[in-house]
Amino acid sequence: MKLNLDQEKPIFIQIADGIEDGILTKAFPEESQIPSITEFSVKYKINPATALKGINLLVDEGIIFKRRGVGMFVSKGAVSQLQKKRQDQFFNNYISKLIDEAKRLNITSDEIIAMIERGFTQ
Repeated sequence: MKLNLDQEKPIFIQIADGIEDGILTKAFPEESQIPSITEFSVKYKINPATALKGINLLVDEGIIFKRRGVGMFVSKGAVSQLQKKRQDQFFNNYISKLIDEAKRLNITSDEIIAMIERGFTQ
């Protein structure tokens, strides 16, 4: 996980996104422990409150759960939950805009599909 402190995206969101990426790539398997808030703050030289804020986003979503006195763990079913979340974001951020532009340009759905398939083969 890499943080970009110059990026407009807040650091706590970058922390949450990085953990999500780790869960999706199986770096943090379901039911495994993730690094502690202290480990995040030391490794990335950030305030522990910032790391906690990012982790709490995932706790609130049920992606991570706390075991009192032990640490933070990836919830069972987190991968499928994150895949669904990211697919929804992908649709809203990319597909909707693609369709809107295609309509303005009179591009049919068949033509869009052909373009996408061409992109996968290039």
